[in-house]
Amino acid sequence: MYSHGVIKTSQKYDIIYMASDGKILISFSDNNLKARGDFYPASDGGKPITSEYITSLLEKSGIIYGIRHDEIQKALTSCVTYQEIVRGVTIAFGDPPVDEVPAYLQVNPYIGVRNGTQEKGQAVDHKARSAFVIVKKGQALAKQKHSRPGKNGTSVRGDTIGFKTVKKEILTGGENTRMEGRFLISCINGQFLQIRGVLSVRDSLVIKGPVGYATGNIIFPGDVEIEGPVSDGFKIYSGGSVTIKQTFDVTDAVTKNNLNVAGGIIGRGQAVVKVGGSLKTKFIENCHVAVRKNIVVDSEIISSKVFTLETLDMGEKGKIVGGETHAVKGVRAWNIGREAGRAARVHCGIDFVQEQEKEKNNGILRALAIKIRRLKEMIEDPSTDETKKARMKTFLNKLTEEQLETQKKISQLLGELNSCEDATVEVKGEIEPGVLIEICHAALFVTKPLKGVKIRLDRETRQLIIEKM
Repeated sequence: MYSHGVIKTSQKYDIIYMASDGKILISFSDNNLKARGDFYPASDGGKPITSEYITSLLEKSGIIYGIRHDEIQKALTSCVTYQEIVRGVTIAFGDPPVDEVPAYLQVNPYIGVRNGTQEKGQAVDHKARSAFVIVKKGQALAKQKHSRPGKNGTSVRGDTIGFKTVKKEILTGGENTRMEGRFLISCINGQFLQIRGVLSVRDSLVIKGPVGYATGNIIFPGDVEIEGPVSDGFKIYSGGSVTIKQTFDVTDAVTKNNLNVAGGIIGRGQAVVKVGGSLKTKFIENCHVAVRKNIVVDSEIISSKVFTLETLDMGEKGKIVGGETHAVKGVRAWNIGREAGRAARVHCGIDFVQEQEKEKNNGILRALAIKIRRLKEMIEDPSTDETKKARMKTFLNKLTEEQLETQKKISQLLGELNSCEDATVEVKGEIEPGVLIEICHAALFVTKPLKGVKIRLDRETRQLIIEKM
């Protein structure tokens, strides 16, 4: 036993120190779970480390549990016999606590993983890529993991080390999900979302950025919300409504319900937009737009064909510049004028769907008239065989019946074309010369500027009347 053994504590070290004697410096870590020692040999005739010294050191250091006698003895041999400094020797190692893990939901790691491989030499369709996760009805979204009880540990000084409770992210099932046993299941086809610990499936699609090669064409059965712009060349088909918070560079778009575009709609001449509900946007340029309900445009419609079964309402300073406008119930605008020498044409009161159907039947009627005329000529020709004439007469009768049915359809459509004789064109600013205004087939060709006017149909005279606003 060493009489000079004195414990000095400095920076978590319990030090027994005598300048020339051999010594062991002990350090503790991990809440006294581990004790390590650095072995220093004696110098200048000092006393070497002995087993009695180690026993006394362990006692004074309070190390009573998990002592690694083999490792201590091995280090002692190297230090005393070979006069080597041996560092980082595990003096003792307690029992670590086992953390408690409550039951938790774990997201299915295969959600969003694309199946299939690209064939060698096959063209890559970048527009088919998707940056969002679509799940199917009945798909497993997450699995309930069992809980694990915690267990206390013991330090090298014999103290209890309490276990901790692992805080897993708390996940819960949200909208359109249900639990089946240990699995969280999707109730619908839709977009999978994980927001603030809630796993849900929405019948709407939310795209945080732009639509481009990272997203591909957007084809979704429900509502679509796009926070960025839509690039040219990408199609959008929605079984619900579409909201676009920036510019819509349209190629082809079809929505069952409403279309709302915070920026404007820009086409390339052949662009087509079909809306089953209403449309609201900042401007429309160079495209074909057909809407079942109201259209609201804040600033301009430029060189476009615009159709609505209800009203077109321009903003406070909204302008119609060139192109064709078909609005069954009327138009309200600030200005109507020209674009590159081509004046605007505005048609109101006429159901453009019925108008298109009428034109279709007129085409059928013209084709039937040609066939009937040729058949009659062949029947009247003396050289035509009598048997053939009989078959031709039977066919002629069928064509004649079809002609009568088509004429009836056209007559019916003509009666339905003027669906809104109360339609008006209201312009607070100016209608420029060259503009054509038509209400229920009554036309007005503007030859001089008209300012602050309302144009309506006089039902008795079937003429258009200009009134000051």
